[in-house]
Amino acid sequence: MRIRIFTDGAARGNPGPSGIGVAVYGDDGALLEQDCRYIGIATNNVAEYHGLITGLTLAQKHMPCTVEMNLDSELVVRQMKGEYKVKNENLAVLYRQACALSAQLLKVRFVHIPREQNTVADKLANTAIDTQSQS
Repeated sequence: MRIRIFTDGAARGNPGPSGIGVAVYGDDGALLEQDCRYIGIATNNVAEYHGLITGLTLAQKHMPCTVEMNLDSELVVRQMKGEYKVKNENLAVLYRQACALSAQLLKVRFVHIPREQNTVADKLANTAIDTQSQS
């Protein structure tokens, strides 16, 4: 089984109120599950990593052969592929957590996608912020 996961992190301000959005799709393109969560005050990159970590955690529930992680954060994708070093210590902690989670899966592919192809996860991340702001 192959699943495709779209993740996003959003921050209003950098740092500012932040949220994550995750959408998990099966082989047939059907939405298996989604998640959105307010994560507090964070930078955009921290929010992106939290979205990735949530996506990798959700992937484990489905026990796929292959996971395709789709993110619109070029920085996070390149760091996960080992093309960029992780210099920021706050991000390094999250990076190590994401690496540990991905190592528990059979095969994970990290794909950088244009923002326009990540609208579902983006909307979920922003909904999480909006919902928190209204409380």
